[in-house]
Amino acid sequence: MSKGKSPSSDDSELPLFGQPTPEPAPPPPAAPVPAPAPSDPASATSDPDAVNLPAAAPAEPVAPQNNDNAPLAHSYRNWFLEYASYVILDRAVPHLDDGLKPVQRRILHTLWEKDDGRFHKVANIVGATMAYHPHGDASIGAALVAMGQRAWLIEPQGNYGNMLTGDDAAAPRYIECRLTVFAREVLFNPKTTNWQKSYDGRSQEPISLPAKFPITLLEGCEGIAVGLTTKILPHNFNDLCRASINHLQGKTFRIRPDFPSGGIADFSAYHDGERGAKVKVRAKIEQRSRTQFAITELPYGATTESLKISIESAIAKGKLKVKRIEDMTSESVEILIELSSTAEPEKFIDQLYVFTDCELTLSPAACVIIDDKPSFMGVSEILRRSVDRTRQLIGRELEIRLDELADQWHADSLERIFIEERIYRRIETAKTWEAVLAEIQEGLKPHVKNLRREVTHDDLVRLTEIRIKRISVYNRFKADEAIKALETEMKQVKHDLAHLTDTTIAWFERLQEKFGKGHKRRTQSDEIEQISAASVVTANQKLYVNRAEGFIALNVRNKDDFEFIHDVTPLDDVVGFMPDATAKLVKVAEKVFIGKDLVHLHVVPKDGDDRYYTLIYQDQESGKAFAKRFQLGGMTREKVYNLAASEGSKLLFLDETKNPESMPKAVTIYLSGRCSARVKEFVFDLSELTVGARGNKGVTVTQYPIRDVKRA
Repeated sequence: MSKGKSPSSDDSELPLFGQPTPEPAPPPPAAPVPAPAPSDPASATSDPDAVNLPAAAPAEPVAPQNNDNAPLAHSYRNWFLEYASYVILDRAVPHLDDGLKPVQRRILHTLWEKDDGRFHKVANIVGATMAYHPHGDASIGAALVAMGQRAWLIEPQGNYGNMLTGDDAAAPRYIECRLTVFAREVLFNPKTTNWQKSYDGRSQEPISLPAKFPITLLEGCEGIAVGLTTKILPHNFNDLCRASINHLQGKTFRIRPDFPSGGIADFSAYHDGERGAKVKVRAKIEQRSRTQFAITELPYGATTESLKISIESAIAKGKLKVKRIEDMTSESVEILIELSSTAEPEKFIDQLYVFTDCELTLSPAACVIIDDKPSFMGVSEILRRSVDRTRQLIGRELEIRLDELADQWHADSLERIFIEERIYRRIETAKTWEAVLAEIQEGLKPHVKNLRREVTHDDLVRLTEIRIKRISVYNRFKADEAIKALETEMKQVKHDLAHLTDTTIAWFERLQEKFGKGHKRRTQSDEIEQISAASVVTANQKLYVNRAEGFIALNVRNKDDFEFIHDVTPLDDVVGFMPDATAKLVKVAEKVFIGKDLVHLHVVPKDGDDRYYTLIYQDQESGKAFAKRFQLGGMTREKVYNLAASEGSKLLFLDETKNPESMPKAVTIYLSGRCSARVKEFVFDLSELTVGARGNKGVTVTQYPIRDVKRA
């Protein structure tokens, strides 16, 4: 321990990792100081200088303090933020500059490094990409296969699975890939690429590729990070080219997604792909005969396998009447559906949209990385920024090319002067290297006025490297033609730089002409109306009830204990009334419990229960009998509603009708024989009852217990 350093501040006194920090020893309790009552003169001290202190208040518990000097305190304080930032920036969200996630960028960079025009085994590319990507082969292989299936950036060869059916790709050792011509043209230029060290520091990788096309809008992107998600829907290549040209020309534009699976989409709530937007997508369905239908295009996000499973699930629940399903999909989608004899063909397409994945709702949320931060924006803004970056990159490439042409013109001009003026003969008598360079520089002096920049030391060295064979076969005419060609190209490059916007427009026009053929829109844009499930469902289920046990069931086989109620649909609700004057609403299913000894049961209409009920019950708390009329109104499924004034009451009479004119006018009341009433039977007039809420207490019928009630 160093001098002057307290033991508590010595690092050696800190607790080891994994060992609890010892609690400090509590201070010894202070001696109690008696507090004499002021009214007691005998308790006053005789010392005139003494002070009577009040009794000490009990000490409050001290909250434990965080130890900022603990060895791992800093790591625990920041680990979640660092992890969240890592997932957002390095895994899940694409970068605005090139529209790629890190794993996609590293795959494409690896393919560029190995590009020789031939196909490479996917397994080799996955292994080589791991030099840049720290997550291993699974994520690399999945990302590569996904890009190969879309085929815009990676050209696939072999079994890459099927996006339509959901089939997986073959093992990486069996399939091959290479960069597409489109990827080579729009993604790569080492001269305009910014580089960084790989995760292990052994090699260089691009921070972002110099993409000259909105790749993230072309391919689409989906990712889940910590605290946010991104979902950018794919767009049509030709639409993006036209929108890019319109932006450069200062015109307005609008882009809508286009899905490789086709289908029908409603973009009325797309809202430029921002958070909160919705897109309804539907399969395209054809009716080929009265009983045969065919699904020929899929909604985006579904496969033929997932679609088939959703149809089979609807069949099992009784929502569809289908005899057979056959998936004939290969290069194009074809799912054949044959209806059963009891189905309604005119409702079947709407039933598929309502009860299966033939209609889906997408929730786009365009999020990209800008300046190392995630940012939500619309797809139009993404395209504008991407096109502006393309213009900037094209300008930078032209500037680099102009510098290269100027250097080449300078070198060719020096070579022509060196040979035509026979300056090389001046170095024959030079004895030293410095003398050689001095002779060349002296010989160039009369001609430097024709050059565009000063002659440097490197220029002199380059002239000494010209071979004798080149001097002997030198052709002045060809040299002049080469210089003229350089000057012509330099003039064109300067013109392109001066008219950079027009040059960028021409770039997109050339791209569209070269790669846009055969890429028509596949998704039909149309407004999709909401279909009510109640309007397309068919009452093809039979509802039964076991009143004693309190169960309702659909399509029972053993009907001995069950009573048939009504033909119902899978969407119907049933309300039941129990002997204790309670009611319960349930949805029909294979078997549902309502309550034992059911008194009454009926199916609730799809537009709501508009029936009028007349109820007489014996109140448990007061012992009196009450009568009331009501409508049920809105009810929550599975919730028990008490229709009496108190729990445990007894239901004596229940009547329900749709027509208020047919409600009972009077009932005959039969009192219990043991009650003290002189008249045991009388008629009770119900005509004066008004229709109220179901929670009303009602009108008193009698104070005596009732044995029975019958309609008069």
